[in-house]
Amino acid sequence: MTKKERRKAIIIFAVIALVFLIASFLTASNVPKTETVQEVMRDAVLHDSNKVMLLGRAVNPGLLSGVIVSGILIVFALICRLFVIPRFKIVPGRLQMFLETVVSLFDNMAKGSSKINRVLGAYIFAAGAYIFTGTLFELLGVQAVTTEGLSISLPAPLSDINGAIMMGCLSYLFIMSGGVAGNGLKGIGKTLKEYSLPISLSFRLFGALLSGALVTELVYYYSSLSYVLPVFVGVLFTLLHALIQAYVLTMLTSLFYGQVSDDTPPPPKEKKAKKTGRKNKVKDQTDKKAA
Repeated sequence: MTKKERRKAIIIFAVIALVFLIASFLTASNVPKTETVQEVMRDAVLHDSNKVMLLGRAVNPGLLSGVIVSGILIVFALICRLFVIPRFKIVPGRLQMFLETVVSLFDNMAKGSSKINRVLGAYIFAAGAYIFTGTLFELLGVQAVTTEGLSISLPAPLSDINGAIMMGCLSYLFIMSGGVAGNGLKGIGKTLKEYSLPISLSFRLFGALLSGALVTELVYYYSSLSYVLPVFVGVLFTLLHALIQAYVLTMLTSLFYGQVSDDTPPPPKEKKAKKTGRKNKVKDQTDKKAA
């Protein structure tokens, strides 16, 4: 494509975008909002009103999102295992190269953190895939009907405090299993020393993902901000959180797993200094001889 053709394509794209922007302003609905911005943001945190039905029970939308994301990952894993992996070649294609690169990334992270790394690599790979996919899931805008008959877009699973706490506690229990595998029952004591770890893991996930959700809700709520800007805000926050939080949790999990599973005995402590009186007596004898 020549420079003139590129310039022409950019101009056409800009004109089309401008036309859609003007049309969105002209066709904007003046229907009053049923909720204040405080109620919208409160429900994004607590999910008091906008609940959905799952197996005959009213649950938070984040739980339904978690079920859908888990199903997507399981189906994708089965497809790869049955149809993709058996066709791997010595000279890899694009999909094979992508899968091998991702698996090698987590495998090397596990090997660099602990000697007991076979299960560790599998866990941090699964946790990272769930966090990354679950965070990007909200970009799909999957709709669900609430118990009150309203239509909502399903959020990221970990933007629900319950989902974030379960991910943090699951990672903590996995770290404890590494302590037991490396040090027996002593590993439980080594893990329990880090009693604040599940809290920090949980609220780090929840706070990061919730901040992006609240900013997006705020931008969508006000009509003066709800044109074009949400695209950049939503995509930017979502992609950043997906990458950063997946890396942070897997890195911290592998790091603490390596610490509690390490069976190397601690270095011997230095002998305590002799009593002061004995030190002075030896010093006096030395001084006399020197004199």
